[in-house]
Amino acid sequence: MSLRVGVLASGAGTNLQALLDTVHGEEGIEIVAVASNNPDARALTRGRDAGVATEVFALEAFADREARDAAIAEWLRSRGVRLVVLAGYMQLLTPGFIAAFAQRIVNVHPALLPAFPGIRSVERTIEHGVRVAGVTVHFVDDGVDTGPIILQRAIDLPQGIDADGARALLQPVEHELLPEAVRLYARGALGFDPANPRRVVIS
Repeated sequence: MSLRVGVLASGAGTNLQALLDTVHGEEGIEIVAVASNNPDARALTRGRDAGVATEVFALEAFADREARDAAIAEWLRSRGVRLVVLAGYMQLLTPGFIAAFAQRIVNVHPALLPAFPGIRSVERTIEHGVRVAGVTVHFVDDGVDTGPIILQRAIDLPQGIDADGARALLQPVEHELLPEAVRLYARGALGFDPANPRRVVIS
C-alpha cells in the first residue's frame, strides 16, 4: 500500500523540497498535498511546481484555530493522506487535529530535544553557549516539541558561530533526517516500546 503524505509548511519550504527530491515517488511514497497558513509561502510554489495539490488556510479566514485545523484535516483526508509532515510549519496544531492523525504526524526541529523546544531554538542554542547542537525528527503530541523521538543527529558548533551560521550547518541535517524518517514510516519500521510508549523502536 502506498504512503500518501501531506506536508504543512509556513515558509521557504526547503524541507519540503528535500522530500520532493528524495522520497517523492520512492518506495510507494507520494506527496499528495501541501498546505500553508501563509499565502506567500514559497513552499506552495515548490508544491505546485512538482504537480502537488496546494491550499492556503489563513487563520483570519476561519472563526478560530479549531475551525482552521478542522478544515485542514478534512482537506488532507480528502486527498487520502496517511502521514502528515510538518516542514517548517510555524503554527501550533490543535488537539482535534492531532487526534485526527494520532501517531501519524512527524515534525523536524533544529535542536536536540528535549533541549530548546519551541520557537527561536537555534538562537537560544547560541545564547546558551552550547557546543553541540543538532536536529530531531519526532512524532507530534499535544505538547510543544514533546512527542516521541524518531531520529536525532548531533553536530559540533564552531567557536563564535552565530545563529545564521548554525542554521546553515543544521539545514542539511534536516534535509537528510526528515526523508529518512518518512522512509522508515513507509516501511512500517517505526513502533513504540510497550514498556515506554515515549520510546520509538526502529525495526
